[in-house]
Amino acid sequence: MLELPVIRHLYFHIPFCPRLCPYCSFYVETSMRTKNRAFLDALLTEVRNHAAAYSIEPETIYFGGGTPSMLSIGELEYLLGGLRETLPLDGLREWTFEVNPATVSAAKASRLRALGVNRISVGVQSWDDGILRTLGRAHTTGQAAGTYRVLREAGFENINLDLMFAIPGQSREQWRESLRRTISLAPEHISAYCLTYEEDTRYFEQLQTGEFHREDERDAAMFEDAMDLLQAAGYAQYEISNYARPGRESAHNFGYWNGEDYLGFGPSAFSTVGTRRWQNVPDSAVYMTRIGAGGGAVSFEETVGEKTRAGETLAFGLRTERGIPAQAAARWEVELVEMRALGLLESRGGRLRLTRRGKLLADSVAEAFV
Repeated sequence: MLELPVIRHLYFHIPFCPRLCPYCSFYVETSMRTKNRAFLDALLTEVRNHAAAYSIEPETIYFGGGTPSMLSIGELEYLLGGLRETLPLDGLREWTFEVNPATVSAAKASRLRALGVNRISVGVQSWDDGILRTLGRAHTTGQAAGTYRVLREAGFENINLDLMFAIPGQSREQWRESLRRTISLAPEHISAYCLTYEEDTRYFEQLQTGEFHREDERDAAMFEDAMDLLQAAGYAQYEISNYARPGRESAHNFGYWNGEDYLGFGPSAFSTVGTRRWQNVPDSAVYMTRIGAGGGAVSFEETVGEKTRAGETLAFGLRTERGIPAQAAARWEVELVEMRALGLLESRGGRLRLTRRGKLLADSVAEAFV
């Protein structure tokens, strides 16, 4: 009898959003309440289909989007309850749910906790209302503070706050103030991302027309501000954009960074199992139709060669504080010599890591290996 591959990491893409942010390149759409139940049925059907093809024993589950917290309490009970009926969740260590501060009530927070979610990621982005308006966010700083309080009252002991820097019009002091205010709340985890101008977004168009301009020196200074202030406050920078209290690192993200297999559910979601990688169709209507008709929702797939997978694992590993075993990078000796000469890599205890300068140029370093 053929042994099924064991999958321990699951991602669910909930594409609904209260509004479309001008910088976002993910597949999202404004919520359509009339089709939410049909969408949830399609998700659960896709889970059952994959459960027949793989041995799914989740250690981590991540609900992203979009805005998963736009689902009503009844919809959450239906979807999360359905997962519990379909999958063995006894070994689940981390269940993360992304929320937008404009879509969380005390009742919803309490129900999420009761249903088994044990980690929340809040899309704060900034503690400045003017910057939030620039970003096109649907919430205010007051709502973000209220949401954090509600989550704590609901019993969540593992909360991540998402922040963003290098936003058009954002000053270095505004960024520092966002960091200081975040630190004062004492979340277990903080993500600090540099804004990127992705194609097919309004921000990219504004960059192309000259309305927005890159400020590389300011952006680098903001990144260093994050490293300095957060680490001084006791948050270890365990990955380029992620900081955590001891033991609160994201187990789900480490699954990706370590090159482990994972399954993605929902429109546009990616999956990688062995040498096969595929993406679901980035259209919720087509996704539901195809799943409902008894077929799959795959719109793209490729075979990932051993060298490519190894290069990806190396590139991701270098973004982490623990780095990679030196022997794992032996086939890239030419690139390693160059990176060391530029002061971007250092060796410690038989492992390779980015230097502080290397962290500022992490994307360029990663490109050398993939």
